[in-house]
This record gives sequence, C-alpha cells and structure tokens, in this order.
Amino acid sequence: MTSDGQPGPAEHVPAWLRELAIAAKTMEISPQVLPPATGGRASAVLVLFAEGPDGPDLLFIQRSDELRLHAGQPAFPGGAIDAGDEGPVAAALREAVEEVGLDPAGVDVVGTLPEMFIERTGFRVVPVLGWWRRPSAVAPVDAAEVAAVERVSVAELADPDVRLMVRVPDGRTTPAFRVRGMLIWGFTAMLVDRLLVLAGWEKPWDIAKVTDL
Repeated sequence: MTSDGQPGPAEHVPAWLRELAIAAKTMEISPQVLPPATGGRASAVLVLFAEGPDGPDLLFIQRSDELRLHAGQPAFPGGAIDAGDEGPVAAALREAVEEVGLDPAGVDVVGTLPEMFIERTGFRVVPVLGWWRRPSAVAPVDAAEVAAVERVSVAELADPDVRLMVRVPDGRTTPAFRVRGMLIWGFTAMLVDRLLVLAGWEKPWDIAKVTDL
C-alpha cells in the first residue's frame, strides 16, 4: 500500500508475473546470445504483458521494411539506451512511447532480465519485464519505423501448431512462431521461448519442423 492507502505498483502485478520475473532473473542464457566481455551498444526492449480477452498477452511491433536493421521483423518495442536515459528501464519505456504511443503511466515495471547480445547488430540488450496495468491505445507513430502493432496472446504463442525452428544463413537454428501473419524469429523468439518455459506455458511441439529463413 502507498501512504494514502492505495495499492502500490507491485500489488497490481499478478502473482504469476512476479514469479516469472524472479525465475527469469537467473535464467540460462543461450550461447547464441551470450554477451561478450566487452563491446556492443547498450540497449533495452520492453517485454510487456497485459490481460487480454484470451488471457495474458504480449505487445509486439513489426518493424518497417524500409529500416536498415531488422527490416520487416517482429520485435518487442525498444532500442539503444541514449545518454539522457536513466538506464534500461527508462530507455525501454521511452522507445515504446516513441514507437507506438504507449502511455507509460499505465505500466508497472516488474524487473529486468539478464543482458543478451545480438551478434548481427552488435546490440547488448536488457529485456525489461512490465505489466500493462492500464492498457492504452497503441499504433505505429512513424510508419517509416514501425509497420504494425499486435497484442498476441500467450495461448497463441504456446500453440504447438504455430511453433517451428528457423535456420538462419550461417546454419544456426532458432525457435520461431508463425502468428497473425508474422514470423517471429531470432532474438525475440528465443526470449519468448524461454519465458514460455519458465512460466510453465510451453506445450510439446515438433522441434524437427525446420524452415530456412
């Protein structure tokens, strides 16, 4: 409770998400995204859960085909940590405001996950776990940067029929999801995969189903 008797931010957060945040803090990092000792650009993404019509869901953006990096790729809102940001939490929220018009006043930050590394772009990424206590209208702010915004339910993501492995050009494979006309792959899909496992939402699926990117 706050000093005026109102619920504090943590009291709005579902117990399952608080437990997931604790488990995710010490989750095992795949060698594919393990950060190097030095180098890379600091960045953050917002992994935003909300209660939707079909249960918990996650907020995704689909990046514009015009971008130099991550063109057309589904992702979590986020980007580089700027000099004026007070760390990854501030950066993740700022980027979500700039990309989809998120109202940060309706978001409770639950915690941060271990830093990960995207080798192709050189970003060191801190995922910021949030609860969308008061969902607001969201849409692409700049079509040259974000093409679409989607809330995808955990039930959809956990459906074995949407799950597959993607083989990238260097021969490595990563988890992937085909949902809402999107192919979620790479770093974003690896993070979703880990969260499904940690929360106990994963269902048996065919990891032998592999497609080339």
